[in-house]
Amino acid sequence: MKNIKYQFAAMMTAGMMLFATSCKDSFLEIPPVGQLSEAQLSSLAGIDAVLISVYSQVNGRNQRLASPSNWVWGSIRGGDANKGTDPGDFSTINPIQRFETDPTVAILEENWNGNFEGIARANQVLRLLDKKGDDVSDAYATIVEAQARFLKAHFYFQLWRNFDKVPIIPKDADYKAGLEEIKNDQEMLPYIEAEMRFAVANLPATQPQVGRVNSWAAKAYLAKILLYGKKYAEAKTIFDDVIANGVTSNGLKYGLVPYYDNMFRGANDNHQESIWAYQSAANTGSVNNANPEFDLNFPYNTGPNGPGNCCGFFQPSFTFVNSFRTSGGLPLLDGSFNAPANRVANDMGLTSDQAFTPDAGPLDPRVDHTTGRRGIPYLDWRDFPGQAWIRNQPNAGPYSPKKYVYTRAEQGSFQDNSSWTPGYTGINFMIIRFADVLLMSAEVEVELGNLEAARALVNQVRTRAKNSPLLRGDGTPAANYVINTYDAAWTDANTARAAVRFERKLELGMEGHRFYDLVRWQTDKAELDAYFALDGVLLAAALGSTSYDIKHRLLPLPQNQIDLVGSDILTQNPGF
Repeated sequence: MKNIKYQFAAMMTAGMMLFATSCKDSFLEIPPVGQLSEAQLSSLAGIDAVLISVYSQVNGRNQRLASPSNWVWGSIRGGDANKGTDPGDFSTINPIQRFETDPTVAILEENWNGNFEGIARANQVLRLLDKKGDDVSDAYATIVEAQARFLKAHFYFQLWRNFDKVPIIPKDADYKAGLEEIKNDQEMLPYIEAEMRFAVANLPATQPQVGRVNSWAAKAYLAKILLYGKKYAEAKTIFDDVIANGVTSNGLKYGLVPYYDNMFRGANDNHQESIWAYQSAANTGSVNNANPEFDLNFPYNTGPNGPGNCCGFFQPSFTFVNSFRTSGGLPLLDGSFNAPANRVANDMGLTSDQAFTPDAGPLDPRVDHTTGRRGIPYLDWRDFPGQAWIRNQPNAGPYSPKKYVYTRAEQGSFQDNSSWTPGYTGINFMIIRFADVLLMSAEVEVELGNLEAARALVNQVRTRAKNSPLLRGDGTPAANYVINTYDAAWTDANTARAAVRFERKLELGMEGHRFYDLVRWQTDKAELDAYFALDGVLLAAALGSTSYDIKHRLLPLPQNQIDLVGSDILTQNPGF
């Protein structure tokens, strides 16, 4: 899948530029140079090339904030991380993290345009299928249609979680041919659900190329959509099936990767935990084929002894790191992890040549697979040196991101040196992984009253974490890791619900889920108030006197889009 995506790059770009002539004099009908006819694109190779262009748009291409990593929309807004870096760099993120967003903030359009570009490409596939060539069988056409509709459902799901109602574009709509008259007045979730149901019914269980979605990925995504719609009983049936019987597109039985960090290593791409991942590749001639959305999210000024060297964005928050404190091997579900006695010791305010002793208290080991912190090994590079790798500590805090960062051993193979920064990686980004499915299933079980089933699912995730201590070169643990499973029966629904929700924070931190989880649970106000009560004080330079208003559960529609078609077509979200 990775190689084919690039092989057809020229064809898929040209394919977006179809037009027809209407001259009666045949000698004047000269085929346009460098463009492909509809007949060419309706062939098997043409349709497949345009389909691959839809897959390629999943990472947003040159629209960084259309990526499903949702590092700004999900993780920064959810309190996992702060913007980091310097206040003047990519300053349009500043109002996002302070919940001061208004319709004129420019980067709103990155998310809007990037996802609608994916929808436009998916619609082109569907139009070509209506005129498919003789070399395209009906059976193959159905599988292609199912992939296009899966991807279209994904793009709309991304838009729905951020903006709520957006225009639902029929496949034949085009500008000045009805597109500009489509209002954002329809409920989105039923449409998204229907598209994904088609994918479930018509995708094969395995695919000839691992990057293509299969029926099991569609089932997992459908169950997630149903969870958002609070259709718990049906979601449970599907989750049970996926957990018991699901396989990857290359036929691996779904399961947890035994050691936590190994799921983020390029050599292990498309492993048993990867239900659906964006297929990334380095050194292909275009860094857009890698992970261009992560190019800023590395430690700063590392030199040859660290990754990235730029630009210090996406720094884990104090509140997030403190959440990994344990007592008796279990998390502090009452929120006391932010109490002064429980906070994780950090080197805020210290230079790298000043003495610092890392925290000696009990911690969940996932903290050190997710966060770079002073005195702890940073992958295979060196012990994290603290302030020397932080661009602006008063603005950003003392921590650095760690997931999806390339190792020293991955330089040149799963990392690309062809652009302005070495921070382009060929490590697949997992949009849905098996631990996520286990925890969504646990959530459903709690809502249906099956508390012990939920406990068993959470304990699967915690057992893997317990078996994943970060080790130093001499084989000793890098910190005082104390983590246990929940061994007492769960008898109270509220306690069980809190445990499941907190486990998602620990397991999936910095992966773009948190804000969307808080909003659908409607705990966003309380959780973000607690976040600002600590991080807003410690990072006053960046966050100031920020507070959270629930109107920011949704983003405002970009004002430029409303200006293009009129406020009678696009209705702005309340409060903006």
